[in-house]
This record gives sequence, structure tokens and C-alpha cells, in this order.
Amino acid sequence: MRLGFTYQEAYIILLVGLSLLTAIGTGYGSWALHRSATPAHRNRLLAINSRVRMAWWLIVIFTIAFLFGHATLLILFALISFFLLREFIAITPTKPSDHYALVLAFYIAIPVQYLAIGFDQPTIFTLFIPVYLFLALPVLMALSRDTDRYLERVAKVQWGLMLCIFCVSHAPAIATLDLTRYNSTGPLLMLFYLLVIYVSDLSGVVASAILGRKILRFNTNRTVLGTTIGCVCGILAAACMYWITPFRFWQALLMALATVISGVIGDLVFNCVRLSMGAERSLADEGDIYMTRGLLARLAPLTFSAPVFYHLTTIFFITYKDAF
Repeated sequence: MRLGFTYQEAYIILLVGLSLLTAIGTGYGSWALHRSATPAHRNRLLAINSRVRMAWWLIVIFTIAFLFGHATLLILFALISFFLLREFIAITPTKPSDHYALVLAFYIAIPVQYLAIGFDQPTIFTLFIPVYLFLALPVLMALSRDTDRYLERVAKVQWGLMLCIFCVSHAPAIATLDLTRYNSTGPLLMLFYLLVIYVSDLSGVVASAILGRKILRFNTNRTVLGTTIGCVCGILAAACMYWITPFRFWQALLMALATVISGVIGDLVFNCVRLSMGAERSLADEGDIYMTRGLLARLAPLTFSAPVFYHLTTIFFITYKDAF
């Protein structure tokens, strides 16, 4: 480990630092919210506070990765995929004839995908949904003999499987990578990735709320300037944490750049999906239980960035490690 820290010390440093920053942010957000003077200012604070609260779930993930091992971490992400898919299906028109396809999506696809990760079978978890279920779902839905908007219904379920299960599952898959050659670990690299995408997302929301400027068409909580600042902050976070990764300093910056750009693209795609389905432009109500509603908006950056980060790391630091 760089800087002379052990793996355990690195975990503790990240946990303590994030916990302190989150406690400060949560306290200030609550204080400012009670003193907001206008509805517009209150809405901006609600958007910021919803992102700050996400750090508490990162702390939960940190603790699980550190204390309880990879199996518990996979269960947590499997639940996230379940709730994310449930919200996706809730805004996607379905018919009673789609019942068996949804059973396949919820009760077979999620367990198989995460079991494949748990047993370290990358061939299965990278091909199961985009290849085998991509072919099986149209057949299963055709057997219902309901051809009304058949292609549209199949495409919606397949999109849900790809975004909510396949893409999200790449985040815990990062923790399975063997990085002992680089004096690092998979769980530490996963935490590096999650912090980069979280800092980028939070900074983008905060900067958009404070600085304003031109609003993004696909996300009214973001501006062009705020999104740019968020990307820069994500790269700066990577520069501060590169010592826990297998990357050199410049490699960490490039990986962070790919992560934040793919995160912005994921936010674009997911919000376009939500809006095309008639979902509200705003986030879920702030009084809702966080882990069961509003996931589409809050985890949108993760859906595209997790596969990009995982496969870039696999290609350049495992498969072709001797070439770089």
C-alpha cells in the first residue's frame, strides 16, 4: 500500500473522513433548510440534502466491505437492483401477459447475476443478461400470444434488466478483482470508484444550485456549469485517493475522467427514459424511504460508469497487465 498504510488503515481513514464530512453536511443542510426564505431556495436545498444523505449509504457499503465481507455486499447490491428495477417497472406500462417475463426479471435474473459475481464467474455475469436473457425474454413473452405492442414491451423489460441489474452489478464486481500485484485490493478500488462518482454527482448538484446558469434539458436540477464543476471535483477526489488504487497518479486521473463522463451520460440516458415514460421531473418526495424510491434519479450516474470502470480496469490492469 502506498504512503505506508495497511489495507485496514486505509479503510479506517476513508470511513472516518467520509463520516465527518457527511455529518457536517447533514447538519448544515438541516440548519439551512429550516431557514430557507423562498420555495426556490428550499427546492435547491432539498436536492442537495438528498445527495448528502446518499453518503450515509456509502458509509454502510464501506462498513459492509470492511467488516462483513463480499457476500453481504452482494446481498446489499442485489436489493438495490431489486428496488431499482421495481421503480423502473412502476413507470413502464406493462400488461398481465408480461407476468412471467417480470418473474424472470425479478426472481431469476437478479439471483443468478449476483451469484455469478459471488462465485467469481465473469464469463457468466457479463453474458447472462445481454446475451441469454436478451434472447430468452422475447420467446417467453411471445408464448403469451399477446402481440399488442410486443416489441415495445420486450424492449422495456430488456432495458430494465440491463440498466437496473447488469450495469449496477458491475459496482460490487469491482471488489472481486485480484489486484495483489499492485499492492491494492478489489474492495478498496470499489470504494475509490464509488467516492469518485459520488463526489462528482454531489458537487454537480451543489454547484448547479449555487451558481445556476444554463439548465440541462434532461435534468432540471443540473446546469452545464454545475455539471462541469462536478466532473472536475470527481477528478480531484481521484487525485487525493489514488494511493489506495493500483493506478499511477496520471492513470487514476484518466480513470476518473472516464468515470465522471460516463456518469454524466448515464444521468442523461436514465432521465430521458424516466421522462419518456411520463415520470415526474422532480426527485421522489423527500419524506419517502430513501432506498425504496427515487433510485432512478440518484443512481443514474452509476448505471453507465460502473461497467466502464470495471472493464477498463480489467482490460488494462488484469488482461493486458504486462503490456502497460
